[in-house]
Amino acid sequence: MVSPAGRGAGAGTIVNVGKLTVLVIDDDPVILELLRVNFEIEGFDVISAADGEEGFKRAQAERPDIVISDIMMPRRDGLQLLTDLKADPSTADLPVILLSAKAQKTEVQHGLDLGADDYITKPFDPLELIDRLNAVMARPRR
Repeated sequence: MVSPAGRGAGAGTIVNVGKLTVLVIDDDPVILELLRVNFEIEGFDVISAADGEEGFKRAQAERPDIVISDIMMPRRDGLQLLTDLKADPSTADLPVILLSAKAQKTEVQHGLDLGADDYITKPFDPLELIDRLNAVMARPRR
């Protein structure tokens, strides 16, 4: 599955298999709104949460197609959220992309080792995030 707009790295004729729902989790309301608007422009349905605790509950209740999460958040940080999502059978198969200002190789590798499907450092280009989301969604699921 790829973006409804069919845009992306190596974009050619791409067919969307249904509308995707993205759960965006970030404690910064400006970033939440930026991501919501960009994903909606590209044709995605968007669910949002202001921290990891709320994000975990929404992931369990609403079963989005993919989760985009900040790492540094109150109540449950993104790494703990990722660990909890992967440990819960109802959410273990959800693809997760981490967003973070933490850009050192060891931090990126730690997020990937915990099970993140991708790790994008802030500041980020919203269009690149959409391209990378499409790449994650195009991969065969385990």
